[in-house]
Amino acid sequence: MTAPFSLGAALTAGVVAAGLAGAAAAQTELRWGHVYEAQSPYHAWAERAAEMLEERTDGRYTIEVFPASSLGKQVDLAEGLGLGTVDIIYDGQFFAGRRYGPMAIGSAPFMFRDYAHWEAYRDSELFEDLATGYTDATGDDIAGLVYYGQRHVTSNEAIETPADMDGMKIRVPNASLYKMFPEAVGANATPMAFSEVYLALQQGVVDAQENPLPTIQFKKFHEVQDHITLTGHITDALLTIVAGRLSDSMSEEDYATLMEVLGEAANGASGDIRQAELDLVEWFRGEGTTVTEVDRAPFREAVAEQLNGPDATWDRATFDRLQALQ
Repeated sequence: MTAPFSLGAALTAGVVAAGLAGAAAAQTELRWGHVYEAQSPYHAWAERAAEMLEERTDGRYTIEVFPASSLGKQVDLAEGLGLGTVDIIYDGQFFAGRRYGPMAIGSAPFMFRDYAHWEAYRDSELFEDLATGYTDATGDDIAGLVYYGQRHVTSNEAIETPADMDGMKIRVPNASLYKMFPEAVGANATPMAFSEVYLALQQGVVDAQENPLPTIQFKKFHEVQDHITLTGHITDALLTIVAGRLSDSMSEEDYATLMEVLGEAANGASGDIRQAELDLVEWFRGEGTTVTEVDRAPFREAVAEQLNGPDATWDRATFDRLQALQ
């Protein structure tokens, strides 16, 4: 027997269904694109940030993270902030410096004495001032500074002093600040696509390359290079950048929550990368690679005059503030 039709029940069911549909429609999904592998701490902490944002906004916002250049190369992602195709990205300091020159200072050689100096910069009023300047210049916001690691040199010849690099053909990214150090010690800086480096080392097209230890391990450069020299010539980092339009579309409270979780994720990834960096010295030695600690002072002295030279996109006052940090 068919149950009698109830107008009240139908209306109640309709109201509930409409409420559920409204709740579903209220959730906004943000898009975070980056060029790093899904196995990297950068991706893992981006995914963690997505979970934290959804939890802390009671489901109003979530983030879908697109790793490994699935939304485009780095230049595409940076452009996507303005085009609306992406909401959050990682960007290198040098490349961010193309939009606001002073921001590149953190990618210059020997700007930092050690990791503690880098941490002091990350937490400093100087970095806050640079982030504000970047926002004023671009309209986008910086939510965090993510440690990328100290860049070291791999080679098939031992390096103990700057003179040992004279004439060495070393692969570097195609950017002036990455060429500055090798050119200062007499090496031949050779820009090359990252995907081509392993084969170029294997075939002797270049003699050396430079990258942080986690990257050297991931790309297996130690398979085709006998030596790692801990020059630590650049203490590199990434910026977590948020499209400025989000501050207009989100409530003040939700936007503050977004910036908060992105900052926490930046610190979490930084800690993981730093620990990996420390652990890998002995790991490489266990793999049979010669890992050499050198006196960094002569290497720094070779490049010191250029740090405020024609390639500098910052002023001397900014340089002096960074060096004064303790």
